[in-house]
Amino acid sequence: MRLYSGMSPDFVRDTVRNQIADKLSAAFFSYYRYKPSPAEVNSWRNSLRAMAQVIEYSELDDHGILLEYQLPLTSKRIDCLVCGNDASNAEQAVIVELKQWDKCNPSEADKLVRSWVGGRERELLHPSVQAGQYLQYLEDTHSAFYEGSPPIRLSACSYLHNYLAADDDPIRSPKFDEALRSYPLFDADGVDGLQEYLKERLEGGKGRPVLDRVEASRFRSSRKLMDHVAASIKSKSPWILLDEQLVVFERILATVRSEDLGRRKQVILVRGGPGTGKSVIAINLLGELLRRGRNAHYATGSKAFTETLRETIGTRAQPLLRYFNSYGEADFSGIDVLICDEAHRIRETSDSRFTKRERRSRKPQLREILDAAKVSVFFIDDKQVVRPNEIGSSGYIRQTALEMGCDFGEYELQVQFRCAGSDGFVNWVDNTLGIARTANVLWDGADGFDFRIVDSPQALEDEIRLRNTQGCTARVAAGFCWAWSNPRPDGTLEDDVVIGDYRRPWDAKPGNWKLAKGIPPASLWATDPNGINQIGCVYNIQGFELDYVGVIWGKDLVYRFDAGGWVGDKTESADQVVKRSKERFVDLVKNTYRVLLSRGLKGCYVHFLDKETERFVRSRMERLVEEDQILLKVAEPTSRYGQGSKPDVPAKS
Repeated sequence: MRLYSGMSPDFVRDTVRNQIADKLSAAFFSYYRYKPSPAEVNSWRNSLRAMAQVIEYSELDDHGILLEYQLPLTSKRIDCLVCGNDASNAEQAVIVELKQWDKCNPSEADKLVRSWVGGRERELLHPSVQAGQYLQYLEDTHSAFYEGSPPIRLSACSYLHNYLAADDDPIRSPKFDEALRSYPLFDADGVDGLQEYLKERLEGGKGRPVLDRVEASRFRSSRKLMDHVAASIKSKSPWILLDEQLVVFERILATVRSEDLGRRKQVILVRGGPGTGKSVIAINLLGELLRRGRNAHYATGSKAFTETLRETIGTRAQPLLRYFNSYGEADFSGIDVLICDEAHRIRETSDSRFTKRERRSRKPQLREILDAAKVSVFFIDDKQVVRPNEIGSSGYIRQTALEMGCDFGEYELQVQFRCAGSDGFVNWVDNTLGIARTANVLWDGADGFDFRIVDSPQALEDEIRLRNTQGCTARVAAGFCWAWSNPRPDGTLEDDVVIGDYRRPWDAKPGNWKLAKGIPPASLWATDPNGINQIGCVYNIQGFELDYVGVIWGKDLVYRFDAGGWVGDKTESADQVVKRSKERFVDLVKNTYRVLLSRGLKGCYVHFLDKETERFVRSRMERLVEEDQILLKVAEPTSRYGQGSKPDVPAKS
């Protein structure tokens, strides 16, 4: 999608006549069905006037122009793409990122600066870094720039037409030297430099065939990108498949390898509890499919997990590591294999609270995913749904696939690789929470998993910090029982989690905030070493595993002996979305604590704010029952679970 396509004389004429912004506005409305903001229209009017002057000054009078060219499966748009030939008649295109900035301030982050945008100062990509990312994206995903004899050569720069950069300006900081060399930045005094840059690449003109080739070519991952991501995944030693994981992996590959690929849509469902290796299989599957030349994508509903993968594998992998809501405008069956991890986080639609009313869709998110791919693979744990708008379930996926006439296959993972390989601990958690009946009614610690109840939040944190100093990954997490504040003006965090004298901040609230040095963004809390200084919430720990996890169990979910079961207290919850879930509240909070308790590979330590709840959990621990001589009369089991129900607990004295 682009909002404007034409030759350079037409572009200059439309700009001189003050028609360019109106034409872009009309095209914007035609495509998106709502009007662009006045700020965006003013930005087009001002920046494109400056760009047209450069085009005219450079005598680029036979060149193709694309404006607001949207990158596929993203909301990002390239401001300006100029097409033509160089002096040797080689086809070329130049990305020009346009900015209205007049100043910026430094940022602690390597690739960011701070500038006043949208009514406040924000951390933003340095313009040269941004232009370079667009170039890499096109070279990796747009066939015009990697196919043909030869492909179109691509360059990128930025033009800050209102900016006068001093010698020591933050925008020319030494940390940006490499980006500036590769993707130069031209300020208000740099028109001659920009002219030379464009003329060197485009002085041969003949832009119409190049423009047509760009518009006619398709978006599909290049072989070079596939090889890069596959090699990055293969080099990560923790992602090794074992036992039944390898069996499922090979079965999926056999399905994808079949001669029927593309003739009929295929759906594969892989079910498994915490620590059964769903994500390990998913990432290895992506790597192997890319190695074999398949156009494969990996998607989740978790910003924290996806951003961490992009950091681990490399930001270049971004076109292949996406979110469930990325496929509303994807080509039908344009992707060979779409791997959906944590499929329980699939939502009813891809709309969000930021989606304009005119752009809202009634098409289910699951249908968007199934339409986009020839083969869809879903990895799911039905008991990890923690928000009411997460509707992904095995039954829903199975039913939708069959209604659409897809071939359907299903596998289940049972072997536990987390919690010291203890099936017993996860089963005990499920039974204790009344989520599922299992044979593990009492926890005896025989499997070697280090589970402890700790007397205070400070003692809990001390244990976690001790493990961290021993070289283990360890974090403290908590139920969502305290409000989540925005960062202070200086970027430090409020101490939201207050328990007596114990005061700690939540992990940084997601958003474009200026965070003080040493505070990781929410998406990297679980993996950044400084994350140990904050308390994590379920939304930023789900999908991760640690050596040790400490859990502060709040009063939003308590056990009451007189009620014979688990009781939810919405007044103790600060999760506004979950509080509005009506009768689902108890089940969602149970799933939250199940997720928190099952993050540890080696151990889990818990502090309870409610002593009756602690007494009940202790009554389910055989060693503690014997050592502490806890005498509890437990209600008879019933067939129902949930608020006010009686869990499956044998009487013990």
